[in-house]
Amino acid sequence: MRVPEVRLVGPGGEQVGIVRIEDALRLAAESDLDLVEVAPTARPPVCRLMDYGKFKYEAAQKARESRRNQTNTIIKEMKLRPKIDAHDYDTKKGHVVRFLKAGDKVKITIMFRGREQHRPELGYRLLQRLAADVEDLGFIESNARQDGRNMTMVLGPLKKKSEAQAEVKAEKAKVTAERTAQKEADEAFEKAHREQAHETATPKKPRRRSENLDPDMEA
Repeated sequence: MRVPEVRLVGPGGEQVGIVRIEDALRLAAESDLDLVEVAPTARPPVCRLMDYGKFKYEAAQKARESRRNQTNTIIKEMKLRPKIDAHDYDTKKGHVVRFLKAGDKVKITIMFRGREQHRPELGYRLLQRLAADVEDLGFIESNARQDGRNMTMVLGPLKKKSEAQAEVKAEKAKVTAERTAQKEADEAFEKAHREQAHETATPKKPRRRSENLDPDMEA
């Protein structure tokens, strides 16, 4: 009966050669390492000497770091009516600006009702107006198209999600630093003002002995 053999790879990736499985296990025990099968379908199978616990830990660390650096693109949605008034339009536009600054895509939906469905140009003009108003933050990623009673358009941010998040963090840090500096300046001013007021305060006059007291009485 033929003894099973494996192609053995050292812990540094070096090729050891084809050895019997018993010899591979012995080498692993002598090196205080694990014998891990990395290519079971190869002929002969490929095994590697490694610290499997350390390998799993490093793999988990890399996966965690990858998830931390991953930026998921989120599509926000904003709905408008073709005959929206100026105040509502400014409010909706403000939300779109905030989404684009955060690095998110925005799906703009124009909702038509009743006879408005026969005036698609109203929705188209509104979408073009909004795109022009936010062109310094986003671009038209998907052109306006009719979808039943709705007309949609997708705006994409000019900056990547990671860049937008970095800018938001930097802005928050700047605001925090300015507030801290202002607070310290106010406290220093109040302290100096109290010290100055204390130094310039009118000293109290010494209390005189009342003339109504019996002159034979000593204090």
